[in-house]
Amino acid sequence: MSETVEPLIVVGVDGSHHSKEALRWAVGQAKVTGSRVHAVMSWQWNTNPFAVGIVEQAALTSAEEGARQRLADTVAEAVGTSPGVPVFRRVEQGPPAQVLVEASREAELTVVGTRGYGGIKGALLGSVSQQVVQYAASTVVVVRDGRDAPQD
Repeated sequence: MSETVEPLIVVGVDGSHHSKEALRWAVGQAKVTGSRVHAVMSWQWNTNPFAVGIVEQAALTSAEEGARQRLADTVAEAVGTSPGVPVFRRVEQGPPAQVLVEASREAELTVVGTRGYGGIKGALLGSVSQQVVQYAASTVVVVRDGRDAPQD
């Protein structure tokens, strides 16, 4: 007897308003498609060779635990404790775009939020959403933060 697994939607979460909007959109899409959601947050330790001091394992663990708590708080704030679909929290070490592109390999859909910067400003910022759109292995949806929409 084969076990059926719901399709996977991966959503990048960093605690920002636009990532919460992306998570809400992903949960809504999961309800329509019968999918499960992985809310993915990345964390990095400062790898600057000029940084002072030696990184201890306790500091790394503390940074990872901080990311786990921030992700739990963000998910609860964005979609509550009973969103109606399975929402799993994943914390991965690495640059955000790289972590999301890697996670997209197992997903049918990857969702990211964006501040909506475009043109020169967007290019200079090296937008995570732009990198995910370019390199993800799955279909990508970019959810724009409605608060940043241009006013006519």
